[in-house]
Amino acid sequence: MTRAVTPSRSHTQARSQRRWRRYLADERAEAAMYRSLARRRHGEEREILLALADAEGRHERHWLDLLGDEVGRPLRPALRTQFLGLLARWFGSVFVLALIQRAEARSPYSKDPDATPTMAADEQMHEEIVRALAERGRNRLSGSFRAAVFGANDGLVSNLSLILGVGASGVSSHVILVTGVAGLFAGALSMGAGEYVSVHSQRELLEASQPNPEVLKIIPDLGVDNNELALLYRAHGMSEEQARKRADLVLGEGTADTSVILDQPSDVSHEEIGTGMGAALSSFCFFASGAIIPIFPYIFGMSGMTAVFTAAGLVGVSLLGTGAVVGLLSGASPAKRALRQLAIGYGAAAATYLLGMLFGTEVH
Repeated sequence: MTRAVTPSRSHTQARSQRRWRRYLADERAEAAMYRSLARRRHGEEREILLALADAEGRHERHWLDLLGDEVGRPLRPALRTQFLGLLARWFGSVFVLALIQRAEARSPYSKDPDATPTMAADEQMHEEIVRALAERGRNRLSGSFRAAVFGANDGLVSNLSLILGVGASGVSSHVILVTGVAGLFAGALSMGAGEYVSVHSQRELLEASQPNPEVLKIIPDLGVDNNELALLYRAHGMSEEQARKRADLVLGEGTADTSVILDQPSDVSHEEIGTGMGAALSSFCFFASGAIIPIFPYIFGMSGMTAVFTAAGLVGVSLLGTGAVVGLLSGASPAKRALRQLAIGYGAAAATYLLGMLFGTEVH
C-alpha cells in the first residue's frame, strides 16, 4: 500500500512545486513592472506603485517559504507578464495600467488552496487600485484624443462603405476614386460643421447661464425690507427662509462679490470646452485621416477585386487598432472591442456592397 501511494504523493508534490515556481516568477516580474511604472511617476502615484511592488514582494516570500530548498533555477514569468513588463519599461502610460488592471483581475489565487485568503484579497484590491490609477490617466486624456479615435473610425467605416457600394455597381476605378475623395471631403466638412455648431452652441448655452455682472450695481438700490434678492435665491433652489437670511446677509454686508451673491465664481471660463473653430478643424482632420485609408489602393492605381480586398484589409487593421484603443480607454477588453469594431465596420461595408450590386444589376 505504501509503495503505491508514495509515487503519487511525490508526483503531486512535484506538480505543486512547479506551480509555485511559476507564481514566484510572476510575482517577481510584477514587482519589477510596478517599479518600472513608478520610475515614470511622481508624488502620490509613485508611492502607490512602489507600495504595490512591496505587496508583490510579500507574495514572493510566501512562495519562497513553501518551496524552501526546492526553489531551483529562476523560471521565466508567463508571456503575458513579460509583455506587460516590457510595456511598463517602454511606455508607462494609461494603456499599460489598463492592461495591468485586467491582468490583476485574472489572478488564480482565489481558487488555489496553497495561496492564503489574504493574498487573494490583495490581488483583488490591486485590481481596484490599478483601476483608480488608470482612471486618473483616462481623465487626463484630452477630449481631442478621444475625438481623434472616434472621428477616424467614422471616416474608415463611412468611406469604405461608400467606395464598396459604388464599386459593386460596376463603375470604373476612376469613378470609385473620385467618389472616395468626394466622400472624404463631404464627410470631413460635415463633421467639422457639426462640431463647430455643437461647441459654439454649448458655449452660448453656458454663457447664458452665467449671472449678469450688472446685477452688482443695483444691490444698493434694493429695499431692505422688501427686495427681489430673496426671490433670486429661491429661483436658484433655496427655501424661503434660507433665501431671506441670505439676502439679509448680502444687503447687510453691502458685498459686491458675485460669488457671494450667487454662489458662482465671477470669472467662469469655458476654455475646457474649446473653441468652435478648433473643434471643427480637429474633427475635419480626424475624419479625413480615417477616410483616406480606403482610397489608398485606388490612388496607387489598383483596380477590381485587388483594390477591394486591399482597401478592406487596410481598414480592417485600422478598425482593430481603434477598437483596441477604445477598449483600453473604457477599461474593457481591448481584444473584444477590437473585434466588435471590426465586425461593425465590415458589416456596414458588406451591406452597402450588396446594395451596390443590387442597384448595379437593376441599372444594367
